[in-house]
Amino acid sequence: MAQRGLLHRIAIRAEAWVDRVRPRRRPEAPVLDAYRGYAVPGGVVLRGRVLGSLRRTTPDPEQSRWQNAREMISLFLSDEVADVTVLAPDHGVAVQSDEEGYVTLEVPVTGAPPGWYDVPLEIEGQPDSRKMFRAMIPSPQARLGVISDIDDTMMQTGAYSLMRNLWTTFTGSAETRRIFPDAIVLMDWLTNHGRNPVFYVSSSPWNLHAFLERVFDRAGLATGPMFLRDLGISETQFISGTHGDHKGSAIDRIMAANPGLDFVLLGDTGQHDAEVYLEAAHRHGGRVRAVALREPGPGPDDASRAAIAALKRQGVKVVHDRDFSAAADRLSAAGLAP
Repeated sequence: MAQRGLLHRIAIRAEAWVDRVRPRRRPEAPVLDAYRGYAVPGGVVLRGRVLGSLRRTTPDPEQSRWQNAREMISLFLSDEVADVTVLAPDHGVAVQSDEEGYVTLEVPVTGAPPGWYDVPLEIEGQPDSRKMFRAMIPSPQARLGVISDIDDTMMQTGAYSLMRNLWTTFTGSAETRRIFPDAIVLMDWLTNHGRNPVFYVSSSPWNLHAFLERVFDRAGLATGPMFLRDLGISETQFISGTHGDHKGSAIDRIMAANPGLDFVLLGDTGQHDAEVYLEAAHRHGGRVRAVALREPGPGPDDASRAAIAALKRQGVKVVHDRDFSAAADRLSAAGLAP
């Protein structure tokens, strides 16, 4: 805790120094970056960010790792714009961007069919900024929901090792990043070919939202809203809490938004997902039906093994192995029917 406080103070001073050396100019025409939203009882939650400009990678399987690294680093150099009013003109809803440029609007919706629901948003006084924001409305026939981690669960990353994670993140591209084939098969089974909704929860920053969309779409992975992490620094915040705090909070929001569904949680043992999911099972008694964990790198440590045992004692179906190739069969044999 003391080390975290020291790092926070250092980061605040470093950011202040950068602002003095390269003061930010408020852009004349900021733009909207849209993230995938989700449904809540009576409406949809739309999420995005106000930026000075959009930054995107231009993936090319032939380009060098150095070029990949330059493009990936550029995604983190976002020029966020605070105190901008963003409107949903068709719904009479407005909100101001926070100090990191983020906006969240809850828009009332009734009678919309299941699938992706589009809502136009725009910056006040700037009609050319209008952009469609999408939110997923689950099917009334859904029998359960799926909440999945991304790194080393769906996508090969090496998040259990900081250096391996950084190397993979900054030297790959949307053309080279690999979604595990067994994850695609398992997700298709759990979602019942799209009937059941899926939500992705990751400690990856929001800066990677468009990049991850492209990777997922290219691989044919089931689509769903993403709950990523704010890496911003302020006087009251250093990053956005811990990995476990972020994941636990996102799981709580997803379950509150879908009160009629039980859930299957997918993760890996490299970032202590078993412990996070055990706490979620404690908070949402009976609604965590099953947990499936990939075991990357060195495999589960003592804390993960203890959490897995505790989940089983609560009656949660748990499967864990080096990969997900047998996960569907084992969950089905344990009585899970998506």
